[in-house]
Parts: sequence; C-alpha cells; structure tokens
Amino acid sequence: MTDKTPLPTKLIVLLAFDKGEDGELFPAFDAREMRDESTAMRTGRDLAGKHAGVIAWSRSADLVNGEFGDPVVLFQHGDVPDMD
Repeated sequence: MTDKTPLPTKLIVLLAFDKGEDGELFPAFDAREMRDESTAMRTGRDLAGKHAGVIAWSRSADLVNGEFGDPVVLFQHGDVPDMD
C-alpha cells in the first residue's frame, strides 16, 4: 500500500503594478501563477519596462491544510507594495 499524502507544492507567482493619477499603486492584472522560477524571472524582466513595478516570488504551500511558507522574492523591479 502506498502513502497518498500530497507533497508540499511550490507556488510561483508574478504580479505587475501600475500607478493611478493619484500616484497609488494598483495591480496591472490578476496575479499569474508561473510554471517555474526561471520563467517567472524572465517574464518579470520582460514586463519591467512596461509597468511601474513588477515582482515575482515563490512560496511553499500545503494546499490540503491551507499552510503557506514565507515568500521568497525571485525578481523585483520598480515600485511594488510591501509583501505582508
């Protein structure tokens, strides 16, 4: 009999921000889950000149129990809000 306990997953996310007329940052699009870290960093570099800020990060995730590890920034450029 094999153990069917799910292994922890790594979430890799990319998000870009633009600035409104008031100077406040807002997401340019919904957060995008990326397939791997190198794709997230490459896409982040590609978007860096098109938005006020871009950030890509990863974190471990136990989706069954709803537990998430601390985010690890993979790429950051420009203005991005603090990650809480």
